Amino acid sequence: MQQRSLPSTKPTTGKRRIFSRNTMSFYTTPLQFGYFFGCLFAILLWVRGNREERLSDTMLGWVLFLLVLEIQDYTFGFSGINFLWEELNGFPRSLSFLFGPTIYFYLKSQINRQFSFRMADLLHLIPWMVYFLFHSAIFLQGSDFVKEWQSSVAGRVTDVIETLAILGVYAVYFAKSLSMYRQYRQWTETQFSDTDAVSLIWYRNFLYLMIFIILFKWLWFFIDVVLTLDFYQDWWWNLATVAAIVYVTISGYQQQQTMKMVFNESGAATEPSRRVIPDLDVADWKQKLLVVMEQEKPYLEPELTLADLARKLKIAPPLLSQVINTAFEKNFNDFINAYRVEDFKMRMQRPEVRHLTLLGIALDCGFNSKATFNRAFRKHTGQSPSEYGANSVQREYDE
Repeated sequence: MQQRSLPSTKPTTGKRRIFSRNTMSFYTTPLQFGYFFGCLFAILLWVRGNREERLSDTMLGWVLFLLVLEIQDYTFGFSGINFLWEELNGFPRSLSFLFGPTIYFYLKSQINRQFSFRMADLLHLIPWMVYFLFHSAIFLQGSDFVKEWQSSVAGRVTDVIETLAILGVYAVYFAKSLSMYRQYRQWTETQFSDTDAVSLIWYRNFLYLMIFIILFKWLWFFIDVVLTLDFYQDWWWNLATVAAIVYVTISGYQQQQTMKMVFNESGAATEPSRRVIPDLDVADWKQKLLVVMEQEKPYLEPELTLADLARKLKIAPPLLSQVINTAFEKNFNDFINAYRVEDFKMRMQRPEVRHLTLLGIALDCGFNSKATFNRAFRKHTGQSPSEYGANSVQREYDE
């Protein structure tokens, strides 16, 4: 039975699995780079996760490690090292069944710093454990038995069943991850004034990239069936996985971390804007909020959160969220950025800021990045900052 290659598996095609030691560096170099690059940063993530007691780093290290293992056979094979293809032929070294749960639990640990594993989470390992025990029993029968099994009808049928099972696991966990990600993005709008820093857009893009690689590998398989490609042409499968390794390493390793992140799916279902909190004097708290916003100007703090503002008002964050949603018909992010936009517009009229760039003024108003500023300004004014600036200069000239 042929070893599997994440993110998809492929029935045995009967092709020779021994690579020449004289294979061109064109094939070996990219795979070796991806393999050792991924291994290095997986170790760095494990070390950082242990040092800073951050489970999300540890989980991201495992995501990288699983990706690295999926190009291991071809990396060694194109280098002329055929140990995995010969002596370990049939050994259940594939971890494809674990990839879906790992990316799912990485997201859970990244968006909720209070998350920890429970005994019930071991249930996610059942598909891999069944696969491992079944093929271990076959492998222990010896190499001759393994070859006979791989060429038998039962072996081929098992291969197809496992292929469909792995694709099913991917589908379930990719769907669960994307669903949780969407809930999380909606939640951040109610908790953070600067959502770009905690957006995790790279994670969403990574999921889309993995879906593309799955489709790409299956398309390549059907081309393989028609044209009977050799293993050198199968190399393109692994190159796509190298791209995923590099993307995860660069984007995931530099992901901004915040200790204030405590999101859970059950909490998202009862988000304050969707329910009425009884005995809340909205009008009274609205006036208190307006006073704080005008006098203390908390919106000038780039990393202001709902919890930070609630502490200033001495009110529970869910109650404050209810006040903002009811009294202003806005979520927390829009409410704060509206103040920043108005502050920016007022500063634009002052002669002393004419030497500053638009972005420089925006940063003084509490915005944390150009992208956030541009998006918020257009949302609240219908214009881009540069269009507004040009119109302001024209109006002043006309006067």
